[in-house]
Amino acid sequence: MTGNGEKHDKATIFELSRPGRIGYSLPPSDVPEVEWTTLLPASMLREKQAELPEVYEVDVIRHYTELSRRNFGIDNGFYPLGSCTMKYNPKINEDVARFTGFAKIHPYQPEESIQGALEVLYRLQEDLRETTGMDQITLQPAAGAHGEWTGLMMIRAYHESRGEQRTKVIVPDSAHGTNPASASVAGFETVTIPSDSRGLVDLEALREAIGPDVAALMLTNPNTLGLFEERIEEIAGIVHEAGGLLYYDGANANAIMGITRPGDMGFDVVHLNLHKTMSTPHGGGGPGAGPVGVKAKLIPFLPAPIVACREDGSFFLDYERPHSIGRVKSYYGNFGILLRAYVYILSYGGEGLRQVSENAVLNANYMLKKLAPYFDVPYERFCKHEFVLSGNRQKKLGVRTLDIAKRLLDFGYHPPTIYFPLNVEECIMIEPTETESKETLDGFIEAMIQIAKEAEENPDLVKNAPYSTVVQRLDETLAARKPVLNCSCAPY
Repeated sequence: MTGNGEKHDKATIFELSRPGRIGYSLPPSDVPEVEWTTLLPASMLREKQAELPEVYEVDVIRHYTELSRRNFGIDNGFYPLGSCTMKYNPKINEDVARFTGFAKIHPYQPEESIQGALEVLYRLQEDLRETTGMDQITLQPAAGAHGEWTGLMMIRAYHESRGEQRTKVIVPDSAHGTNPASASVAGFETVTIPSDSRGLVDLEALREAIGPDVAALMLTNPNTLGLFEERIEEIAGIVHEAGGLLYYDGANANAIMGITRPGDMGFDVVHLNLHKTMSTPHGGGGPGAGPVGVKAKLIPFLPAPIVACREDGSFFLDYERPHSIGRVKSYYGNFGILLRAYVYILSYGGEGLRQVSENAVLNANYMLKKLAPYFDVPYERFCKHEFVLSGNRQKKLGVRTLDIAKRLLDFGYHPPTIYFPLNVEECIMIEPTETESKETLDGFIEAMIQIAKEAEENPDLVKNAPYSTVVQRLDETLAARKPVLNCSCAPY
């Protein structure tokens, strides 16, 4: 795809409206007429008919189909959104999730009638326990941040059970943005510590921040810069010696599956983003799943219920947990997402999951090496599954990272994450994942190189992008402060 495509405007559904056109007719009402004012307050009754478009059914279908094509997803193209792990969702996962025996059950059914579903959940708990090196798992949390909060609430309950009132959570500046938010919602004060010159946790800053009032250190490993915390055992020792706990943000677990485990690094609590690491769909606010694993000393505080197995091999929901922090989600988690993740794990097996991580790391380092001559590289070392560039070189030419991201749209690519993490100026954060071919990676690399050359030779071309999208450059500040929510403005 070239970067100079033309934009074709289409009529809105309202512009297609013609009096008398009918898309669908309901049968005559067989409900006796009543005086509606006796049933509803007058203020809730319309004084005139709603101004809906009068169009044929085919116009409605084409309208919404056209709108759906404007959504970008992993099935449309390359989605190198750093930190989000937007990798391909295998269709076998979708097929199994639609099996009648799974799709048609109800969570209020008696346990004896849903033994198959409970077995899936139990076996997934066991697989995740093995993958993370934890002693027990809860599948309830519905997202990564939800898992963070759940883990922090268990950490809080653990310290309180010991008569300790610890009020602070340490968060490195390379952490995911949800970490400090989750800590705050869980009732903690967040203490931010800086990275050192190599992009890792500054151990001296950690030692200065640690103390008897610290409940936990929240850490992503590899961190959000895509760099592995090489001194993780020393970090764990510092935190544990002070009586704190170590929390693992599993957003970047796609880099370590089958290679190393958070439990072996010294972490006490871990969450996994199944909608990242285990390939289940996500985006648009849902769905998702963020199971949380804990070491033995935190098991009593897990949300109730957890799925357990009796001696006779039958499965049940264990509510007898007197020290539990309580239920954190209705029913037992996002069952359809959990099921997809279980299929993914079964499809790959242990060796396959290791290969997933190895390929993700290989792809990221390949792209980093290819793009390094054209962009600033804040940390010149091997990365894991993702890496960061800086657009500072282009900024000196008047082209911002935002402009680069907008220009990528003209080449048919979803832009990578930009301006995050905050400790890298003009940050461009790229995660290729393991599911993309070398040809796809090369195509994206070529587009980035071309944009870097355009920034030097014709910066205005980049600064005014995109050109081929339905709408061009938006006033994003105004859009956030004064959004237009009238559907009539959506082009057909």
